[in-house]
Amino acid sequence: MMADVTGASSIELVPLPSSGQPSAGTVVSLYSGAGGLDLGFAAAGFETIWANDIDPIAVETYNRTFAGHAARVGDIRDQEQPDRGAADLVIGGPPCQGFSVAGKMNPEDPRSRHVWDFMEAVERIQPRAYCMENVKALASNSRWQMLYHALIARGEELGYTVTRLLLNASHYGVPQARERMFLIGTRDGAIVNVRPRSAKAPPTVRDALALLPRYGEAGNDTACPARVTTARKPVLRRSPYAGMLFNGQGRPLNLDAPAPTLPATMGGNRTPIVDQRQLETGERSWVLDYHDRLWAKRKGPLKRVPPYLRRLTVE
Repeated sequence: MMADVTGASSIELVPLPSSGQPSAGTVVSLYSGAGGLDLGFAAAGFETIWANDIDPIAVETYNRTFAGHAARVGDIRDQEQPDRGAADLVIGGPPCQGFSVAGKMNPEDPRSRHVWDFMEAVERIQPRAYCMENVKALASNSRWQMLYHALIARGEELGYTVTRLLLNASHYGVPQARERMFLIGTRDGAIVNVRPRSAKAPPTVRDALALLPRYGEAGNDTACPARVTTARKPVLRRSPYAGMLFNGQGRPLNLDAPAPTLPATMGGNRTPIVDQRQLETGERSWVLDYHDRLWAKRKGPLKRVPPYLRRLTVE
C-alpha cells in the first residue's frame, strides 16, 4: 500500500494489531520504513514496541498506521536502543542499495555496514528470534558470498539456528515479481519453512489495476507528466517488455503477468508504461506490434506513439 502523508490517500490505514487477541510476542523494528514488514508481523499477532527509520516522511506514514507506539526518526546509530530482553523478536531491512543489482554493487558503500548494526542489536537485545530482510543478491550473488556467510556465522555464534529464505512476493498475493532474502534466526533450533499462500497463479498487473476506479475518475485521476517517446536507438530483447524501446528506463508492462520490481527510484521517464487501450478493451498491445516491426528490421523507430500509452501513477 502507498499512502500520501498529507492525507490525500483514498486508502484508509487501520491501526494494527486491533483484534483484541493476546499478542503473539513483542517486536523491535529497525530500518522500519513506512512499516511494511511490521504490518506483516502485526497481522500475525505480534506487537511492535519500538521502531526507527531515518526517513521522516516514512516515519510519518508509519505513525499514522500503527497505534500504541510511535516510530523514532533518525540514524539508528544515534538512537537509544532497547536493552536485553526488551522484545521477543528483532526485525528489519537494513539498507540494500549497496547490494542491489539495480545499483553499483559497491563493496565500500557505507550503507552496507548496517547489516552489522542489525546484528549488534540482536546481540544486545537477545530476542527469541530475528528476521533480517534484504535483496536477493546478498544471498545469491558471488560478490557478497563472504559477507552472506559471515552474517550466518554471526547469528550462529550468538546462539541462533539461521534459516535463509528466498521469497518472491508474487507467490504471496503481490502483483510484482519482487524477490527478497530473509535470514531468520531462532533460539529454539526451529527451521523455518514458508510455502506460498495458495496454488493460484500470481496476480497480474491487470488484476491490480482492475481494483481501481476507471482511469480518469476520482481516485485514479492523476497523470505522470513524463511523455512516452520512442528511443532513437532501441535496444531489443526477445521479450517486448524487456530491452529499451522507449526513452528513459521505464519499460512497458505486461498486463497479464506480475510487474517487475517497482523501485523507489521510479519517477519521470523511469516510470513503467501501460497500454491503456489494451487495459480497457483487451486489444493486442501496440507495444507488441512495434516490437515485431523492429525485430523484423522492416523499418526504423517511429517518432510518435499513440496517446493511450501512459505511465503508471501513484494510484
